[in-house]
Amino acid sequence: MGYMDRTTKELYAYLPALTRTENFDAFWEETIREARAVPLNPVKRKVAHPIEHVDIYDIQYDGMDGTPIHGWYIVPAFLQKDSYPCLIHYHGFTHHRGEPSDFMHWAMMGFAVLSIDCRDQGGATGSRASSTSGFAMNVASRGVHNRYEYYYRFVYMDCMKAIDFACAQAEVDSSRIVVEGGSQGGALTIAMAALDDRPVLAMADVPSNSNLERRVEGMHGAFAAVTVYIKQHPEQLDHVLEQLSYFDTMNMADRITCSVFASVALKDEVCPPDMFFATYNRIKSEKQINIYPFNGHEGGGAVQTEAKLAYIRQKYASWFA
Repeated sequence: MGYMDRTTKELYAYLPALTRTENFDAFWEETIREARAVPLNPVKRKVAHPIEHVDIYDIQYDGMDGTPIHGWYIVPAFLQKDSYPCLIHYHGFTHHRGEPSDFMHWAMMGFAVLSIDCRDQGGATGSRASSTSGFAMNVASRGVHNRYEYYYRFVYMDCMKAIDFACAQAEVDSSRIVVEGGSQGGALTIAMAALDDRPVLAMADVPSNSNLERRVEGMHGAFAAVTVYIKQHPEQLDHVLEQLSYFDTMNMADRITCSVFASVALKDEVCPPDMFFATYNRIKSEKQINIYPFNGHEGGGAVQTEAKLAYIRQKYASWFA
């Protein structure tokens, strides 16, 4: 038995008990109805860019609470096609939509690309969501006392409305939607694969938001903020963990029907790999995972990017004919 077989055997067997409540589905059905009742109000403004072979747009649309969500939309106009597959990118914690140059490899491959801000992080997007309580450290604990006010309830729906925006573009083939991201973005990718039936492929690297009780116990990454919140409000322990359970991707995983291409890193202390395997091992659809034995939260980096390009090219060759 080789090194990787020995070191990953327990990961593929890891199945902690689900924390899903009886009204889990009802909560998400209600949330999605609420989000879809809010008009998208899309805005798209073409911008000049040194790379003139693609069309680049500064875009925004309204989230479920009317918050304007900002992003980039890139069309590979040099290919002169009537329609394109679309890759939707969700970014990591405290980052933002990035710069157009970050996505040129996807545009060169033949994708239209949409990259959006997560509200109240590093980008131009704020938040109109209100909360009836304070929070600790960072937005991962904002509203954690009430699932209807919780930060990721709004972010998950912002991500779903990004799919709405993409599918509303005349040049996007809505049957060829790919969602992609790393860390927080990987969590949002998995959540969209579970909550929305439009993506045909989800590519999630070093994903967050899985096995959240253990994330809180270990103070791993952004969810150390929830640990601190509970330290300040110990009487809310069980209540807070129940609220978090609605946003834990391991509780969503069996709803995923699209293909999944994921990656983890064994030295990752921010999003430990076993915690994502609590989600991965419950995915019933076609799936594949790359494991980087000596990498930390940076994951596979450019190596994994190359792997994703190759995976897509092989699996969806007809898209780029």
